[in-house]
Amino acid sequence: MSQLTSAVNADAMFASDHPCTSVVAAVISDDAGRLLLCQLPQGRLLWGLPGGRIRNSESPIHAVIRDVREETGAEIELTDLVGLYQLTGDGCGDGLPDVVVHVFRGRWHGGEVAVNAPGRIVRLSWHDPDSLPESLTATTRAALADAIGGRSGVLRVVRRDTTLERTDLTTPAQQPATVAALG
Repeated sequence: MSQLTSAVNADAMFASDHPCTSVVAAVISDDAGRLLLCQLPQGRLLWGLPGGRIRNSESPIHAVIRDVREETGAEIELTDLVGLYQLTGDGCGDGLPDVVVHVFRGRWHGGEVAVNAPGRIVRLSWHDPDSLPESLTATTRAALADAIGGRSGVLRVVRRDTTLERTDLTTPAQQPATVAALG
Protein backbone atom coordinates (compact mmCIF):
# COMPACT_ATOMS: atom_id res chain seq x y z
CA MET A 1 0.00 0.00 0.00
CA SER A 2 1.40 3.41 -0.95
CA GLN A 3 1.99 6.17 1.60
CA LEU A 4 -0.74 8.24 -0.05
CA THR A 5 -3.27 5.40 0.20
CA SER A 6 -2.31 4.84 3.85
CA ALA A 7 -2.77 8.55 4.59
CA VAL A 8 -6.19 8.62 2.89
CA ASN A 9 -7.31 5.49 4.76
CA ALA A 10 -6.11 6.93 8.07
CA ASP A 11 -7.93 10.20 7.36
CA ALA A 12 -11.14 8.27 6.67
CA MET A 13 -10.79 6.39 9.98
CA PHE A 14 -10.39 9.68 11.88
CA ALA A 15 -13.41 11.28 10.10
CA SER A 16 -16.32 11.96 12.42
CA ASP A 17 -19.60 13.85 12.61
CA HIS A 18 -18.77 14.97 16.17
CA PRO A 19 -17.06 18.20 17.12
CA CYS A 20 -13.39 17.61 17.87
CA THR A 21 -10.86 19.09 20.25
CA SER A 22 -7.10 18.54 20.51
CA VAL A 23 -5.19 17.80 23.69
CA VAL A 24 -1.75 16.58 24.70
CA ALA A 25 -0.43 13.99 27.15
CA ALA A 26 2.95 12.56 28.10
CA VAL A 27 4.19 9.12 29.07
CA ILE A 28 6.88 10.25 31.50
CA SER A 29 9.46 7.83 32.87
CA ASP A 30 12.08 8.30 35.57
CA ASP A 31 15.59 6.82 35.73
CA ALA A 32 14.16 3.65 37.34
CA GLY A 33 11.75 3.14 34.41
CA ARG A 34 8.64 3.99 36.44
CA LEU A 35 5.79 5.91 34.78
CA LEU A 36 4.14 9.04 36.18
CA LEU A 37 0.35 8.91 36.33
CA CYS A 38 -2.17 11.40 37.69
CA GLN A 39 -5.51 10.55 39.23
CA LEU A 40 -8.33 12.57 37.71
CA PRO A 41 -11.08 14.10 39.87
CA GLN A 42 -14.05 13.27 37.60
CA GLY A 43 -16.21 10.16 37.92
CA ARG A 44 -14.43 7.10 39.31
CA LEU A 45 -11.05 8.77 39.97
CA LEU A 46 -9.42 7.13 36.97
CA TRP A 47 -5.69 7.38 36.36
CA GLY A 48 -4.45 9.26 33.32
CA LEU A 49 -1.36 10.79 31.81
CA PRO A 50 -0.30 14.35 32.63
CA GLY A 51 -1.40 16.80 29.95
CA GLY A 52 -4.22 19.06 28.83
CA ARG A 53 -5.71 21.21 26.09
CA ILE A 54 -3.72 22.86 23.37
CA ARG A 55 -4.19 26.63 23.55
CA ASN A 56 -4.75 28.83 20.48
CA SER A 57 -1.48 29.54 18.66
CA GLU A 58 0.33 26.83 20.67
CA SER A 59 2.07 23.80 19.21
CA PRO A 60 1.44 20.36 20.72
CA ILE A 61 5.09 20.24 21.86
CA HIS A 62 4.82 23.54 23.74
CA ALA A 63 1.44 22.52 25.15
CA VAL A 64 2.66 19.25 26.65
CA ILE A 65 5.73 20.86 28.23
CA ARG A 66 3.54 23.65 29.68
CA ASP A 67 0.80 21.32 30.92
CA VAL A 68 3.19 18.86 32.57
CA ARG A 69 4.94 21.76 34.33
CA GLU A 70 1.60 23.26 35.44
CA GLU A 71 0.21 19.95 36.75
CA THR A 72 3.32 18.41 38.30
CA GLY A 73 6.03 21.06 38.60
CA ALA A 74 8.28 18.72 36.60
CA GLU A 75 10.56 19.72 33.78
CA ILE A 76 10.73 16.98 31.18
CA GLU A 77 12.70 16.19 28.08
CA LEU A 78 10.54 15.01 25.17
CA THR A 79 12.09 12.13 23.28
CA ASP A 80 9.43 10.83 20.91
CA LEU A 81 5.82 10.92 19.75
CA VAL A 82 4.10 7.74 20.92
CA GLY A 83 1.11 8.48 18.74
CA LEU A 84 -2.14 10.24 17.95
CA TYR A 85 -5.24 8.77 19.58
CA GLN A 86 -8.78 9.73 18.62
CA LEU A 87 -11.09 9.24 21.59
CA THR A 88 -14.62 8.79 20.30
CA GLY A 89 -18.03 7.43 21.26
CA ASP A 90 -21.14 8.83 22.91
CA GLY A 91 -21.62 6.17 25.57
CA CYS A 92 -20.70 8.58 28.38
CA GLY A 93 -23.23 11.26 27.48
CA ASP A 94 -24.78 13.00 24.53
CA GLY A 95 -22.76 15.46 22.53
CA LEU A 96 -19.29 14.71 23.87
CA PRO A 97 -16.72 15.87 21.34
CA ASP A 98 -14.15 13.55 19.87
CA VAL A 99 -10.73 14.24 21.31
CA VAL A 100 -7.46 13.90 19.40
CA VAL A 101 -4.72 13.23 21.93
CA HIS A 102 -1.08 13.86 20.94
CA VAL A 103 0.83 11.50 23.27
CA PHE A 104 4.55 12.16 23.71
CA ARG A 105 7.24 10.13 25.43
CA GLY A 106 9.35 12.07 27.92
CA ARG A 107 12.05 11.66 30.57
CA TRP A 108 11.98 13.20 34.02
CA HIS A 109 15.39 14.08 35.39
CA GLY A 110 14.86 14.62 39.12
CA GLY A 111 13.34 17.12 41.46
CA GLU A 112 10.03 16.85 43.23
CA VAL A 113 6.74 16.23 41.49
CA ALA A 114 3.71 17.66 43.23
CA VAL A 115 0.05 18.28 42.50
CA ASN A 116 0.15 21.87 41.25
CA ALA A 117 -3.33 21.83 39.70
CA PRO A 118 -5.67 20.41 42.39
CA GLY A 119 -8.79 21.16 40.32
CA ARG A 120 -7.43 19.08 37.43
CA ILE A 121 -5.76 16.20 39.27
CA VAL A 122 -6.20 14.57 42.69
CA ARG A 123 -2.77 12.98 43.09
CA LEU A 124 0.39 11.91 41.29
CA SER A 125 2.09 8.55 41.57
CA TRP A 126 4.99 6.65 40.00
CA HIS A 127 4.15 3.13 38.76
CA ASP A 128 6.21 0.22 37.48
CA PRO A 129 5.08 -0.67 33.93
CA ASP A 130 4.22 -4.21 35.07
CA SER A 131 1.99 -3.06 37.96
CA LEU A 132 -0.19 -0.26 36.60
CA PRO A 133 -3.53 0.58 38.23
CA GLU A 134 -6.54 -1.14 36.68
CA SER A 135 -8.63 2.03 36.59
CA LEU A 136 -7.02 3.81 33.62
CA THR A 137 -8.76 6.03 31.10
CA ALA A 138 -9.24 4.35 27.71
CA THR A 139 -6.69 6.62 26.01
CA THR A 140 -4.15 6.13 28.79
CA ARG A 141 -4.55 2.34 28.57
CA ALA A 142 -3.94 2.38 24.79
CA ALA A 143 -1.05 4.87 24.91
CA LEU A 144 0.73 3.04 27.75
CA ALA A 145 0.42 -0.28 25.90
CA ASP A 146 2.02 1.32 22.84
CA ALA A 147 4.72 3.14 24.83
CA ILE A 148 5.65 0.09 26.92
CA GLY A 149 5.71 -1.96 23.71
CA GLY A 150 8.25 0.49 22.27
CA ARG A 151 5.96 1.72 19.50
CA SER A 152 6.14 5.24 18.06
CA GLY A 153 4.06 7.17 15.53
CA VAL A 154 0.91 5.16 16.26
CA LEU A 155 -2.46 6.23 14.83
CA ARG A 156 -5.28 4.72 16.85
CA VAL A 157 -9.01 5.17 17.37
CA VAL A 158 -10.05 4.57 20.99
CA ARG A 159 -13.68 4.14 22.04
CA ARG A 160 -14.76 5.77 25.29
CA ASP A 161 -15.11 3.17 28.01
CA THR A 162 -18.73 3.62 29.00
CA THR A 163 -18.35 1.62 32.21
CA LEU A 164 -15.18 3.24 33.56
CA GLU A 165 -15.43 6.80 32.25
CA ARG A 166 -18.96 7.42 33.49
CA THR A 167 -19.71 10.51 35.49
CA ASP A 168 -22.12 8.78 37.88
CA LEU A 169 -20.99 6.16 40.39
CA THR A 170 -24.03 3.89 40.54
CA THR A 171 -22.59 0.70 39.01
CA PRO A 172 -18.82 0.51 38.87
CA ALA A 173 -17.72 -2.14 36.39
CA GLN A 174 -14.23 -3.06 35.27
CA GLN A 175 -14.27 -3.67 31.53
CA PRO A 176 -11.48 -2.90 29.07
CA ALA A 177 -11.83 -0.19 26.45
CA THR A 178 -12.26 -1.11 22.83
CA VAL A 179 -9.16 -0.13 20.90
CA ALA A 180 -8.94 -0.22 17.11
CA ALA A 181 -5.56 0.09 15.42
CA LEU A 182 -5.27 1.94 12.14
CA GLY A 183 -3.45 0.12 9.40
